[in-house]
Amino acid sequence: MNLTLTPTETTKTKAIVINSLFIALTLVATMFINIKLPIMGNGGLIHLGNVPLFIAAIVYGKKTGAIAGAFGMGLFDIISGWALWAPFTFIIVGAMGFIVGIISEKVPGNRVFVHTLAIATALIIKVVGYYFTEVILYGNWIQPFGSIPGNIMQVAIAGIIVIPLVGRIKKRAYK
Repeated sequence: MNLTLTPTETTKTKAIVINSLFIALTLVATMFINIKLPIMGNGGLIHLGNVPLFIAAIVYGKKTGAIAGAFGMGLFDIISGWALWAPFTFIIVGAMGFIVGIISEKVPGNRVFVHTLAIATALIIKVVGYYFTEVILYGNWIQPFGSIPGNIMQVAIAGIIVIPLVGRIKKRAYK
């Protein structure tokens, strides 16, 4: 029996391990590092799940970012009583991870500026995506405005944490 791995198998194994790791980190950060907001409408939840999501997207690319966001936060919704939100989260947060990754990969220039632009774009996706999700779920065009401040805080806090760290992490990342 041959137990050695070919380079292709090693690459696939690394990708599976890295994707799984970031799914787990995103799930854990969303589940255990959060604050429920007591504001109108759904209120919202501020969590740090966007931190590993953005790190995954910037360091390992659009595919890992999309997978970490979609599955990590989608699983959170399913196992924590927000199952109705899971399909929307899967799409919205998966898109956030993908877009952060693609902007970080493709846009030239100062890395701090590019990463800030990527996270700002993710903020727009989150605010617009969850606004329309709440319109669909609640059948109300006004109530969803109550969740916007929490969504903005959530992404802004993650950006403040990620942007200074990601350059150092990227230099040491195992690819």
